[in-house]
Amino acid sequence: MSVIIDELEQHIRLRYEIESDDEDFGVDVHLFDYGFIDSIGATALIAHIEKTYGLQVTNQDLMLYPLNTVREIAEFIEKKKAG
Repeated sequence: MSVIIDELEQHIRLRYEIESDDEDFGVDVHLFDYGFIDSIGATALIAHIEKTYGLQVTNQDLMLYPLNTVREIAEFIEKKKAG
């Protein structure tokens, strides 16, 4: 799972222009509460997850799984890949 966490963290930093020395950003920070990603950014992130990992993120997934931190998103990807 660390490979997924690393990829997601790198993607989010680049896509949402988060500086490497931003002390508020980390794999366990709430991306929405801290303002790193907004609703439009969430849509783009879901598209990235679907394209990169070959998954479909359903509305039910969004209701069942917490997808607020890099770690939570990575755990979700692992679960979906496992079936």
